[in-house]
Amino acid sequence: MRPRGGRSAPCARRRLRARGACRAGRGGQDVSRPGDALDRVRGYAALGSRLVVGLMTGTSADAVDAVLVRFAGEGLAASHEVLAWRETPLEPALRREVLEVAAAASLPPERLMRLDAALGERYAAAVLELLAGAGVDPRAVAAIGSHGQTVRHVPRREGGGQAMTLQLGSAAVLAERTGIPVVSNFRARDTAAGGEGAPLVPVADWWLFRDARESRALLNLGGMANVTHLPAGGPLAAVLAFDTGPGNAVLDALVERMTDGAERRDEGGARAAAGTAHDGLLAELLADPFFDEPPPRSTGRERFGARYADTLLETGRALGLSDADLLATAVALTAASAAGAIRRLLAPRGGVDAVYASGGGVRNAALMAALAARLHPVPLMPLERLGANSQAKEALAFAFLAHLTLCGRPGNVPAATGAARPVVLGQITPGGVA
Repeated sequence: MRPRGGRSAPCARRRLRARGACRAGRGGQDVSRPGDALDRVRGYAALGSRLVVGLMTGTSADAVDAVLVRFAGEGLAASHEVLAWRETPLEPALRREVLEVAAAASLPPERLMRLDAALGERYAAAVLELLAGAGVDPRAVAAIGSHGQTVRHVPRREGGGQAMTLQLGSAAVLAERTGIPVVSNFRARDTAAGGEGAPLVPVADWWLFRDARESRALLNLGGMANVTHLPAGGPLAAVLAFDTGPGNAVLDALVERMTDGAERRDEGGARAAAGTAHDGLLAELLADPFFDEPPPRSTGRERFGARYADTLLETGRALGLSDADLLATAVALTAASAAGAIRRLLAPRGGVDAVYASGGGVRNAALMAALAARLHPVPLMPLERLGANSQAKEALAFAFLAHLTLCGRPGNVPAATGAARPVVLGQITPGGVA
């Protein structure tokens, strides 16, 4: 992954325009006139080089990650260059609405519709801010890959054999405000093919980080934690990935409750580092049947979210635990479930030589220390050791998934999601007047 500071984004724009990639705005013409908007989508695969924006908001709903990437080549054979990355915190009111909607048992449709539109507006602003900072005209961008904000995820085991998932963030609003074609709703096609709809990042993990000699586990510490196993020299079909359990979601929810909403997270893990995990409570938490399920498996806030944190806080207070001790126990839960899954489920596949961590949890020193201790002697390192920006990894993955879709290539890994077959992911919304 080439860091920002390589070839300039304005130069990329000029090259793309010279090759005809920018069909919008020629002579002041309306990009939404018949043919032009769809031509930008149809002609994507034939382009030698194109700019794509990737957008990601995770289950923590704390920020929008936006990345600008240049792809050269087609499908899995493409090379890439990261030109810019930006992390924009969600406004407190918008984040609060996301978390309330995600936790609600039932909602009026109008509330979902309003949140869908509001997130679309926020995503559009994030894209335009990213491009303005990089000096890139939106009309030079071939596509946006938008994951959306997950507000509900129902695994197959809880959905009567059919997984269901809902991401908000209107692709229509995003396309209308930016003028850029949008690929979105990636997970639904995998669930239609019998999969969990998650995790979807493994194809990008393999494309970016596979190695001929080192067997790697890529551990993403987002709201939920998930791992991708890349066997040394293995093909894409050999990749295994699954959710290990809670990542930061329970920790963040506990801190918000302990501080009456004054703080969103345990900065640097300082509070947890001052406490001691309660072994009895930890053992009880690890007895959750989810941790014994074989892959493919997925989870979300429905299981490890606000209600889980409320119950944990009540239990901790009944045991007389301090806030620091309860946070240390929650850190131990994330570390033990992740490390245990890596050891137990990846050992039959030859084990791993190294674990590389990414996501917001990398900033929590207490969590990283707990993980390192439980993984020893397998080394735990930040993804930056592989030349990557660990905070931009998932946004880059959805830019790549959009690239695959526009090239007509599958984006899921059936061994990871449980789908019956590889499928082309997402829905495409043509661009309009920027």
